[in-house]
Amino acid sequence: MTASKAVLISGAAKGIGRCLSRTFLEAGHRVFLLDIDADELEYTTTVHLKAHAKNLSSSVCNLREPSEIRETVKKAAEWFGGSIDLLVNNGGIAHPYWKDGVSMDSEDTLEQWNAYIETNLTAPFVASQAVIPYMKKTAEEVARSHTDAAGPSIIHIGSFRAHQSDPNQEGYASTKAGLLGLTQAMSITAQQWGIRVNLIAPGRIKVEHESKEGDEQGKEWKSGKEDIDQHAANRAGRAEDIAEAAMYLMNAGFVTGQDLTIDGGALKQKNKS
Repeated sequence: MTASKAVLISGAAKGIGRCLSRTFLEAGHRVFLLDIDADELEYTTTVHLKAHAKNLSSSVCNLREPSEIRETVKKAAEWFGGSIDLLVNNGGIAHPYWKDGVSMDSEDTLEQWNAYIETNLTAPFVASQAVIPYMKKTAEEVARSHTDAAGPSIIHIGSFRAHQSDPNQEGYASTKAGLLGLTQAMSITAQQWGIRVNLIAPGRIKVEHESKEGDEQGKEWKSGKEDIDQHAANRAGRAEDIAEAAMYLMNAGFVTGQDLTIDGGALKQKNKS
């Protein structure tokens, strides 16, 4: 059985993040959740994940405030006992289109562009910086790491939109593409500290049920005919698909600098007329 690890997850209150938190907790790991939505975070922590209370803590955190990210990472590390094994940079602006139906020819998109950059790209960089002191190994430990189990790692949650976009997704797609470059560069730099860095790029993942409202209304994951038409896997994605990939990467000691697309084959399939 894999030893319990200290796992820090951003954007953990609902959607993919909530499923990630639940999956790691059910596997016996300790998890620290952070999210900007205080109400949703409290519900997830005290109700949805109540059975895992002894292995769970959380904090509200604004990913557009670097100082707040650093303070929250420090708080998480102290709760874990001084070290962090895995950071999952899941938090970010999930809506892929410009608001109010505008296109990039409108100057009004600049404010939204900055929000995408700060939340989806700068925040993962800052969070990654902040966890290094609580992850890194000494030169001697790194030299011995080839005989050890998988060491500490960072996982960025990107998107298949880094490779394929619909109209009016410049802000979202650019930041998700930026995470690909960040993953590659970080994996090389972090080698010296014995830290692996990888990325998961989800496709269309249905997560409406992964929320307080979803629980209260009894919503369940469903896949329709349109999902069969759009995916070679003949269904839409589940949040569990992403969680399973994250579990794999956490334990995959020979995998670093990689991006794993989990999209049901959507990128490989030509649009059906």
